[in-house]
Amino acid sequence: MEPRKHYTKEFKLDAISLVLDQGLTIAEAARSLEIRANMLGRWIRESQADTNGQAFRGNGKLTPEQEEIRRLKLENKQLKLERQILKEAAVFFAKETK
Repeated sequence: MEPRKHYTKEFKLDAISLVLDQGLTIAEAARSLEIRANMLGRWIRESQADTNGQAFRGNGKLTPEQEEIRRLKLENKQLKLERQILKEAAVFFAKETK
């Protein structure tokens, strides 16, 4: 069985452009790009239904809210690590001054 193909957002937008901007039919555009017509039709529907620029995020692509949460979690982890290092340094220097 052939592995599943993954298409970039740019490829999908270019394919949609062939139909919407250049006037090709879905079947013609799909044939020229060597993809299935029903897949191109789905991409067009998803693009038209998208109102906030989140179409074709792909697997692992995060919404802006999810990206902010991820960034804040990383920052929180870094700050906790820095705090722990400072605590250990304070204990070390307290022993040294005795």
